[in-house]
Amino acid sequence: MEQLYLLATLAGARIAVDASEVEAVVKLTEISPVPGMGVHVAGLSALRSRVLTIIDVAALIHRRATPADQRDLAIIANISGHSYGLMVDGVSDICRVPEGELPLRGQLDPAWMPFARGVVEHEGVPHLLVSLAGFIEAGAQAQAA
Repeated sequence: MEQLYLLATLAGARIAVDASEVEAVVKLTEISPVPGMGVHVAGLSALRSRVLTIIDVAALIHRRATPADQRDLAIIANISGHSYGLMVDGVSDICRVPEGELPLRGQLDPAWMPFARGVVEHEGVPHLLVSLAGFIEAGAQAQAA
C-alpha cells in the first residue's frame, strides 16, 4: 500500500515523516524563550489561539542551538495531547511512495541513530524516515538527564 510522506530537510539531512503525524507546516513568527529548558526547547509560540512548544530538532541531533535567524519553519504535530512545532530547515514535497518504508542500510551518522526508523526513497533519492514523537521522547529524556 502506498504511504503518504512529508519530505523535508533537517540539520542538513533529507528526512521523511509519515504524513499521519503532521498537522501542518507553518512559518514561525515570534518564539519566546523559556528559562531553564534544555537547548532543544527553542521556546513557545502562538498559532491560531493556541500555544506551541517549539522544539529545535537540530539541537537534539547536534547538541547546539539553531541560530535565531534560521528558526523560521516548523512541522506542527499533536503528540500525547500537546501541540509542538518541530523546527526544520525546509520542506520539499508531500508524496506517495509505493515502496513505503525500507530498512536502514549502509552507514548512518551515530547522531541520527536514536531517531531513524528506516528509509523512504522518492525518485531515487533516499530520505531518512523519522518519527516526530521520537524527537519529543528524546527531548524529554535529555531534559531529565
